[in-house]
Amino acid sequence: MTFPFSATSLVKDIVNELPKSSDVFKKNRIDFCCGGNIPLSEAVSQNNLNMETLLEELKVVFEKYENTEKDLEVWTSSDSDTIIDHVISNYHRVSEEELANLSPYVTKVSRVHGDNHPELLKVYELFYEFKKELTEHMAKEEEIVFPLIKKLADGTVDNREEAIAMIVELEKEHDHAGEVLREIRSVTSDFALPLDACGTYRLVYARLEALEGLTFMHVHLENNILFPRYM
Repeated sequence: MTFPFSATSLVKDIVNELPKSSDVFKKNRIDFCCGGNIPLSEAVSQNNLNMETLLEELKVVFEKYENTEKDLEVWTSSDSDTIIDHVISNYHRVSEEELANLSPYVTKVSRVHGDNHPELLKVYELFYEFKKELTEHMAKEEEIVFPLIKKLADGTVDNREEAIAMIVELEKEHDHAGEVLREIRSVTSDFALPLDACGTYRLVYARLEALEGLTFMHVHLENNILFPRYM
């Protein structure tokens, strides 16, 4: 897909269509929330930025977004090492980055709007539970389980029972992560925005929904393609 933004695109429209662009704007001190109803060219002028450089930064984010799998069939015939390396690069690293970048927005929205929208306090609680558990889960996969699976795949170790036990544990953790994400969706009424939602409020809901999709794809590759080979 062709990069859809230009100097005439409104800042708020860019964030609405590509929520992770907010990280680029935040870094460049561009107000995408209250002051987002201006063309990118005006934002660049106000902040003494270089338009070409800013567009390149946005293109990097856009290309990462577009790199999500459109067809998972290819992975059913890929070897385990390839799948594991792909999961680490495209799901673990991306999830870590998103959890870190999204955290201050979740905190800010719950603090500013929590009195009027108490569901945001629950979102805050659930998000940080999810962040802690997923971070620990990914570390366990990379440090223990994935190396064991790779050894099973190349025949350098034959401790299949240990691998099965660990995979069962990981699948239980996947189930719990899914439950937390479903609870976030439930308490937000499917990410329905109230009438008084500001730009940051909208951003948090959009990125939480995107994080849900990223996690479900991550789990799909492991539960339905990688792990069954060793069960």
